[in-house]
Amino acid sequence: MSKLGFFAVLIFVWCGGAKSAAQLEPYKDILFAYPGILKTTDNGDYLVVDYNEMRDINGRDQIPERRVKQAYVSMQPKRSQKDLIVTTDAGALKVMAVGTLEGASVIVIYLHGQGGNRQQGMNDYTFGGNFNRLKNLMDENGGLYLSADFSDFDDKGAGEISGLIDYFKAKSPSAKLFVACGSMGGQLCWRLADASGPSKNISGLILLGSLWDDNFFSSPSFKRKIPVFFGHGSRDPVFPISMQETFYQKIRAQNLGYPVKFHRFESGNHGTPIRMTDWRLVLNWMLSVAR
Repeated sequence: MSKLGFFAVLIFVWCGGAKSAAQLEPYKDILFAYPGILKTTDNGDYLVVDYNEMRDINGRDQIPERRVKQAYVSMQPKRSQKDLIVTTDAGALKVMAVGTLEGASVIVIYLHGQGGNRQQGMNDYTFGGNFNRLKNLMDENGGLYLSADFSDFDDKGAGEISGLIDYFKAKSPSAKLFVACGSMGGQLCWRLADASGPSKNISGLILLGSLWDDNFFSSPSFKRKIPVFFGHGSRDPVFPISMQETFYQKIRAQNLGYPVKFHRFESGNHGTPIRMTDWRLVLNWMLSVAR
């Protein structure tokens, strides 16, 4: 089977052949496709992705870890990119936005980890151009992408992001809204999923090199069966992959048929999932199963 044919089959398996939900159109799919799948289990829900630092960093970047090669990026989203201040009940929040501010087809919010800021998720050239791809996917599909600042990873930060979710959902009430959390940002993902207010507006969670929270099992989001995606490097020194894999299996055991997927990037480090996760593949799956 050709490489193109293999990934067509992989996309079908991932989305379960569903055609009921809107799907994001392709954008540089060949460049951002996984370089190889080493193992597949759980009916395709668990993938071990081939990752090689020399190929996937040094071979992809013009300046390793600082500037990806030009072929991976397009500056078209700059036309709609804005730096905003959104007033919420928890205070004013700085947020960068790309795409359709009102009547968006889909909304993706990225929450950075420790030491990050809103600019991390808007950087076109770091992480192999993967954020630029996400910006283009939202811009070209009538969606909205947001990368926000927040005060902390506790109650105050959760309140700020909750207000941000309310603000933009009011402007695009029919849009599915997905929250992607990098590293320590995952603490906010789980807090939002467990809060009665924001949880009703969240259609899925994306955890990238992040952590776990057993409180999820008693949350309104778990009861609603919102889809959850985990991307994790096998050599992550911050959050051990064994703990995240165990949590993934707990979700499957607690609720048979729960929409959850895990991508293990073999030999990958802490930041590898942010660089390597195939945004279109993940979001199209979520759009096909989110309620």
